[in-house]
Amino acid sequence: MDQYDDDENHYMPQEDDWDRDLLLDPAWEKQQRKTFTAWCNSHLRKAGTQIDNIEEDFRDGLKLMLLLEVISGERLAKPERGKMRVHKISNVNKALDFITRKGVKLVSIGAEEIVDGNAKMTLGMIWTIILRFAIQDISVEETSAKEGLLLWCQRKTAPYKNVNIQNFHISWKDGLGFCALIHRHRPELIDYGKLRKDDPMTNLNTAFDVAEKYLDIPKMLDAEDIVGTARPDEKAIMTYVSSFYHAFSGAQKAETAANRICKVLAVNQENEQLMEDYEKLASDLLEWIRRTIPWLENRAPENTMTAMQQKLEDFRDYRRLHKPPKVQEKCQLEINFNTLQTKLRLSNRPAFMPSEGKMVSDIANSWGSLEGAEKGYEEWLLNEIRRLERLDHLAEKFRQKAAIHEAWTEGKEEMLHNRDFETATLSEIKALLKKHEAFESDLAAHQDRVEQIAAIAQELNELDYYDSPSVNGRCQRICDQWDALGALTQKRSEALQRTEKLLETIDQLYLEFAKRAAPFNNWMEGAMEDLQDTFIVHTIEEIQGLSTAHEQFKATLPEADKERQAILGIHNEITKIVQTYHVNMAGINPYTTINPQEINGKWDKVRQLVPQRDQALIEEHARQQNNERLRRQFANQANVIGPWIQTKMEEIGRISIEMHGTLEDQLTHLRQYEKSIVNYKPKIDQLEGDHQLIQEALIFDNKHTNYTMEHIRVGWEQLLTTIARTINEIENQVLTRDAKGISQEQLNEFRASFNHFDRKKTGYVEMEDFKKCLISMGYNMGEAEFARIMSIVDPNRLGLVNFQSFIDFMSRETADTDTADQVVASFKVLAGDKNYILADELRRELPPDQAEYCIARMAPYAGPDGVPGALDYMSFSTALYGESDL
Repeated sequence: MDQYDDDENHYMPQEDDWDRDLLLDPAWEKQQRKTFTAWCNSHLRKAGTQIDNIEEDFRDGLKLMLLLEVISGERLAKPERGKMRVHKISNVNKALDFITRKGVKLVSIGAEEIVDGNAKMTLGMIWTIILRFAIQDISVEETSAKEGLLLWCQRKTAPYKNVNIQNFHISWKDGLGFCALIHRHRPELIDYGKLRKDDPMTNLNTAFDVAEKYLDIPKMLDAEDIVGTARPDEKAIMTYVSSFYHAFSGAQKAETAANRICKVLAVNQENEQLMEDYEKLASDLLEWIRRTIPWLENRAPENTMTAMQQKLEDFRDYRRLHKPPKVQEKCQLEINFNTLQTKLRLSNRPAFMPSEGKMVSDIANSWGSLEGAEKGYEEWLLNEIRRLERLDHLAEKFRQKAAIHEAWTEGKEEMLHNRDFETATLSEIKALLKKHEAFESDLAAHQDRVEQIAAIAQELNELDYYDSPSVNGRCQRICDQWDALGALTQKRSEALQRTEKLLETIDQLYLEFAKRAAPFNNWMEGAMEDLQDTFIVHTIEEIQGLSTAHEQFKATLPEADKERQAILGIHNEITKIVQTYHVNMAGINPYTTINPQEINGKWDKVRQLVPQRDQALIEEHARQQNNERLRRQFANQANVIGPWIQTKMEEIGRISIEMHGTLEDQLTHLRQYEKSIVNYKPKIDQLEGDHQLIQEALIFDNKHTNYTMEHIRVGWEQLLTTIARTINEIENQVLTRDAKGISQEQLNEFRASFNHFDRKKTGYVEMEDFKKCLISMGYNMGEAEFARIMSIVDPNRLGLVNFQSFIDFMSRETADTDTADQVVASFKVLAGDKNYILADELRRELPPDQAEYCIARMAPYAGPDGVPGALDYMSFSTALYGESDL
């Protein structure tokens, strides 16, 4: 089908995934038949009928028209009641015309196909009806139809574990999605916590049974079909899920309507109750105000303080206990009145008018009168109480302040007479001074209290207080004691300050001793450590540096001795002060643990270690002189041998590359080089002996040469290896030349070509250069041929070709073409009149070692049938020359 589209209705497009050919899938067709039949019956039963076979029961068009009337709520044209085909086609066309008028564009569905019972077309038509009347109108968060239904399912199942609705096929296979939808709206119907994801059959059957029994949703699907299908039919699932949507949305609309009616009734009842509450609360509050105002206006004075205090207590009870609830009632009355008026206005009801005299303004006026009387009563009470309290308050205040002051002064005179500073240390003296300063501050602070006590006593005398004599006597004692405390405080302050200055002088000397003794002690400890330190040097310059540093150290000893004498002098001065002023020293120097005895002991140790260090430096200097001699002896030989080895390596390289003379001449020249190199071995051995002496002397570096013994050894071994390998290469070239019949001119030509393309002069030609070399020599080859050649000359696939491989290849390519004829001739000589050769004949005609070699080579190849131990010509030639050579 194409799109269903209408300019007015904007009907949802028919889904792209609707493929009529898929309906021929037996599993999907079975699911659609059952689902679509159940969906149609869920609507047809409202008209008292149903269908059993979806393609048969719709053929006459009668039930199809009835179905459309039920789901649309509209009347269709009167159907034809005849049994003829034309009547049936007419009825089906009326149904299809009705669907078209609803904004659905039908493509490829005709009345004749429905009348003929075409299952594919009938199912497609029913799916079109379901899309239009069951799914199109679904709208969720600005999405509609299929997307809206999918979004509704996702929103409803989001809180449930193991449920992830992404489509209308495999997302529903485990049945948890259906169970989640039911549980979300009717949690009492399913115990979701007991469901398991690995039991889809139980989940699906539970959902289908509950939906059919309690939600009036017919069973449109079979659990076995869904579980047994890799991908359930999407249209069947959508049809069944849409039934859940309509079932739950319909119940929600009914519940919303009922709630709206209940809400209106509740608002009316609540408004009437608020009116009654306001009338009662206003009456009670006005009555309380009427009774309270006369009590507050009573100003009859009392003669005693007790009576006035009782009146004050009654007033406090009124303010604390009686009035706050009335304030709350007044506030609540105003809130209720405002709330009531707002609710009546929102309900389009007339405003509430309280009874006469009970308006909010009437209550506010009465409340203002109450507060005016209250304020006057409170002021009168306070003035009366102040008048009666004044004398009692002054007397009590005097007693309290006097008692506090006397408690504070207790023990203060004994403290000021204390001589504890005579045995205190400097830190303790400072602490005593701080404590005394704090006491002086406290004493000054109490000056105000003493003055207040005197002022109160004066005021009591002026007011003729009955107990004035006892007040005056107590005040005089307090003033006399205050003067005595001031004198003792001044005396103790002077004694503390005098003692502090004396101890500060000693403390400064202690500190000076510590400041100078600590670095001097560190210097002596460092000196002892350096003098005893085992030095490790490797050169004569290093031992000379140590000797120079030691001489410089010895030059500082006189100045160090002066510093020692000065430090000891500080300690002597401290001792003199202590003895002169009879200071009781409570401990040792608080700034250091170093004492004069320790300084003198370490100084003597330094003086003892100096000559020992002198002797050690002299001995090490002699050892380093000997090491320097060994270095120079090794360097003189290594600087000759190293360049000699390098020169010989270069000469051998030139001989192997250059083409001077024949191969025999080059071989002779190389063997002479080999002999001269072997004759050089005693010098290497002599250098090894010098190296052994250096190692025994633990010499690790030699600035006189860049050559180490390891370098010399490696160079010597490379030299021997290179000369041997070069001689072997020339010998192999001689063998190749003789075996292949290559002339000296050809060999020179091969060498010239190889050297030209050996661009890095390493003795190897790289693969690309080798290809260019072959091209320059006239070879025309493709990639496959070049790969074959490389497999011959570079069997290890290193990408490099040496000269020997190059010669072997070139000699093979340029060898005489009569190799096969030579093989034939050799075979005939040995075979005679036969067409095969026996192993015994080979042993008879050839030397023993060559005969056994040939027999071993021929063993894998088969001879002529019926002749044991015999080889024919092909086996013979293959064994001796190889298949690739013939």
